[in-house]
Amino acid sequence: MNTRALRRIGLVAGVATTTAIVLAGCAGSADSGSTGSADGEKITLTVATFNNFGYTDEFLQKYEDEHPNITIVHNKAAESGDARKNFFQKLGKDGLADIEAVEVDWLAEALQYSDLLAPVPDDLKGRWLDWKEKAATDADGNLIGYGTDIGPQAICYRSELFAAAGLPTEPADVETLFNGDWDNYFSVADKYKAATGKAMIDSANSVLQGIVNQMEYTYDEPDGTVIATSNPEVEKAYKDVVERAVPNSAYSAQWGDDWIAAFQSDEFATVLCPGWMQGIIAGYAPEVSDWKIANVFPNGGGNWGGSYLTVPANGKHVKEAQELAAWLSAPEQQVEAFVNVGAFPSQKDAYTNDDLTGFVNDYFGGAKTGEIGADRAEAVTVLPYKSADYYKYHDALQNAVNRVFDGTEDESTAWNTYVTEVEAF
Repeated sequence: MNTRALRRIGLVAGVATTTAIVLAGCAGSADSGSTGSADGEKITLTVATFNNFGYTDEFLQKYEDEHPNITIVHNKAAESGDARKNFFQKLGKDGLADIEAVEVDWLAEALQYSDLLAPVPDDLKGRWLDWKEKAATDADGNLIGYGTDIGPQAICYRSELFAAAGLPTEPADVETLFNGDWDNYFSVADKYKAATGKAMIDSANSVLQGIVNQMEYTYDEPDGTVIATSNPEVEKAYKDVVERAVPNSAYSAQWGDDWIAAFQSDEFATVLCPGWMQGIIAGYAPEVSDWKIANVFPNGGGNWGGSYLTVPANGKHVKEAQELAAWLSAPEQQVEAFVNVGAFPSQKDAYTNDDLTGFVNDYFGGAKTGEIGADRAEAVTVLPYKSADYYKYHDALQNAVNRVFDGTEDESTAWNTYVTEVEAF
């Protein structure tokens, strides 16, 4: 089934480990009033996520304490691509978790198989931001995903490295520094490299992601027209990235071992920073004390990422999985995940929670990240249309950037290879 087209919106408000975390179920109090399943059977529920959703041992233990017959096993893939491959290989067959996380870039693919996913109960509809819920609703009106986070973007930066480059260090001044378009952002990166000889940007492809996420239509249109190779906005984005971002980036892609280790060195000084990235930075560089957040983003605002929890319809414990997914995505738990890792909530009622609005992140120099997330969400004016083919087109363009970065192809050749790949899809 086809997803509904995501249209322009006026206002949007709002780690890496493959180790399975097994949380042993604890006996609850006699008056807890909850059991693991309707017949009191002791069961295990598996939850599969990626990156870092903020689901710590202590976080999940709360649910186990309230449901003494349930044991939760949490499996985290290193990154979204690994989870996607596993999801589509096993969907409708055996081997998926009771709850599977789906990233927004491949949500439309999952919607094609909405009959293989248990729908969210009707009484839960309306809890999420309208656009968050609409994106996960199939043509028959079935909501197939429990929305978790959204990804309004700011800029995270190393203040000591900025000082060494002669750049401003306080967030308000850095906001002024980066207030402008992408050309201004690249100009600052040029100045940083001239002063230090090092890259300001962590990853060239993160910049591509940031630019693409500000386009309403990128690779195809709702009527099926493929514009991946003819869209002048896409071609300009590619050109800007390979000519301006690549020379100023430490890495081509994120999530590699070297990129992870570099958070504790001086290889780069900025990261384009949706809320969920805050927890990743803090987790990769716990002893680094100069990471800060600027409440600004090139060209206005952008949303990067955001996920959903889905329940495979052929799971062994669908009802119990639905109940756990509803709990994990409820406002209180979304706020706790935000406090844990910066994942910004998609539940409407979360935005009046004092733990969100008043939160101060000591790791980022006392930044009011709840307020920053809300401001950055309000700056988002476009949510890109993403069809079921979005992922493969975007992956092909990212690979073109990788080839230029690695020196295996020049700018023109890499683009032509991309065109050939798209035509072959």
